Amino acid sequence: MNYLTKLKKSAEQNNSIVCMGIDPILEKMKIPGKPYKVFVKFFSDILNAIVSENMHPGIVKPNYAFFAMHGFPGLRALKKIINMYHKEKFLVILDAKRGDIGKTSEAYAKEVFDFWKVDAVTVAPYMGTDSVQPFLEFCDKGKGVYILNRTSNPGAVDFQNIVSDGIPLYLRVSHKIVDWYKQGIGAVVGATYPAELEQISSYFAHSKKEVPLLIPGVGSQGGSAAEVVAALTKAGNDLALHRINSSSGIIFAYEKEKTDDYAGAAVKAIKRLNDEINFKSIQNNSA
Repeated sequence: MNYLTKLKKSAEQNNSIVCMGIDPILEKMKIPGKPYKVFVKFFSDILNAIVSENMHPGIVKPNYAFFAMHGFPGLRALKKIINMYHKEKFLVILDAKRGDIGKTSEAYAKEVFDFWKVDAVTVAPYMGTDSVQPFLEFCDKGKGVYILNRTSNPGAVDFQNIVSDGIPLYLRVSHKIVDWYKQGIGAVVGATYPAELEQISSYFAHSKKEVPLLIPGVGSQGGSAAEVVAALTKAGNDLALHRINSSSGIIFAYEKEKTDDYAGAAVKAIKRLNDEINFKSIQNNSA
């Protein structure tokens, strides 16, 4: 099964295009113990609550750096958490932002897909075709590769907005994504730039290529899920392909809720975001 089919099937089964970011911050997890124990318990409790309440996100996205900073205990926790969510049939994106010269990218691609065994990965494109190609080869095996296209951080404008021959760099990256196209190649486009999101998603739609978007920046970064959905719908996109990410807004929702029930608060946050996106209603209206 190719990655696009997996995305569509997951969206329909879970009635969700929410991506739950898994970005552990030890100081925010009110569980005694060392990183491995704390991380596994925290995300196991959230997973159990998700399953118990039948309120699923459409995919999950652990951030490699938040685990790796704790050394081997953090990495062992990452492996355990990936396995736990896979066991419950969740697709997993490893947010690793890999990308290097050819041979090194080959090694990174094998690490991501053969060792971590995730369904998709984020990749930086700025070293060019030979750095991206080793990852794209895994698209033929049903994997997804999300190319950083127009990121949600404020510093993105330093480089991504540079204009050459009348075309901003971020749009040139979109052009390369179409040039590199295989079923499974996607793009990371931030919710904090809705005009650019609409521009990029329209370009992909007009290219007649199905390019799934991973859309961070909703919630604490200031992006609006409603604006994201409006931009995607206006561009004529199939929403089932795309995923709208919220990380701290879900996993640390208990802080805003002022409760110790972090797992229950996370499930409520998933429901709120699912309701705001209103995926099922939009799909039914477009059918």
